[in-house]
Amino acid sequence: MYKLCTLDEIENKSSKGFQTPIGPLFAVKKKDQLYLYANECPHLGVNLEWQPDQFLDSSKQLIQCAMHGAQFLIDSGKCIHGPCAGQKLRAIPFEINEQGDVMLSTADSVGRSQTA
Repeated sequence: MYKLCTLDEIENKSSKGFQTPIGPLFAVKKKDQLYLYANECPHLGVNLEWQPDQFLDSSKQLIQCAMHGAQFLIDSGKCIHGPCAGQKLRAIPFEINEQGDVMLSTADSVGRSQTA
């Protein structure tokens, strides 16, 4: 298991990027729910953020790719606008332990394809 951060380090309607043993990831918190995705746009494979930790559009309702403006639903990772419409971000499994640490299971996440 690999600790990403504590749950309270990410505020609602915000995002945070991470460099991990399985590659770049990012988390988004919406209505006290945390979502974790590979930091890779399905269109060109580029990182999504505009600036460090900035993965959301100006309304903070959608994930947005800095390259071509593709927009993704936070809760499913599905692209609803842009060149990769209909595709999805790759969700990454995680756990939150009793101490509130967001833990990544590196063994479970390695080798998953983007289309899985």
